[in-house]
Amino acid sequence: MGVWHSVPGPPEYRQLAEKTGFSCEQIGVLHKRFKQLSHDEDTLRREHFMAIPDLAWNPIRLEIIGAFFDRRNFVPAGDGTVDEIRLEEFVVIMSHFKPPSLSMTDEERDSIRKEKLRFLFNMHDNDNDGIITLEEYRHVVEELLSRSGSIGKETAESIAEAAMLEVAAISMGHMEPDEFYEGITFEHFLKLLKDFEIEAKMNVRFLNMDTTNLCK
Repeated sequence: MGVWHSVPGPPEYRQLAEKTGFSCEQIGVLHKRFKQLSHDEDTLRREHFMAIPDLAWNPIRLEIIGAFFDRRNFVPAGDGTVDEIRLEEFVVIMSHFKPPSLSMTDEERDSIRKEKLRFLFNMHDNDNDGIITLEEYRHVVEELLSRSGSIGKETAESIAEAAMLEVAAISMGHMEPDEFYEGITFEHFLKLLKDFEIEAKMNVRFLNMDTTNLCK
């Protein structure tokens, strides 16, 4: 995983700055939060995230936490998950929430947007098969609806299934009655969210940090 066996200093910050686009000062802020969350340990584990009060009632808490331990979101990307992460992985994951800088070119901005959407797609593609299935999508929608307390589980299930079928119609076009819809591919995901302002929506305020301030 990480490349350090001791507390990182400025040289390691510079390496991370090249990898993530954060300044050394910003990485210092992230390092401080890392140490707070890990209780001064060298690694963060899932239980550290589970203990964050602001995250306790988030309906997609498990998906958010899982993203920090998903090798697909590391640099370089890999397969599978890990049990703990060091500062390097933490900062890399946090870079997915970093707003693009005003000095970026349109090409750079498009690349950052695609990376952010890939990160979101990975969060919901739980089995890493490249498709968000009806079951995976239903789980997310059910959690979001049921936590509101205004509707029952069966109603939430019906809404989730209807929503998925609507997504299928948008992404696939006309479907025959006997045609099976496997799920949303990343290409479909990009199409569905082409007008979504992902740069302004992705944040991690549950870490008591405003990532909009981690941008120059």
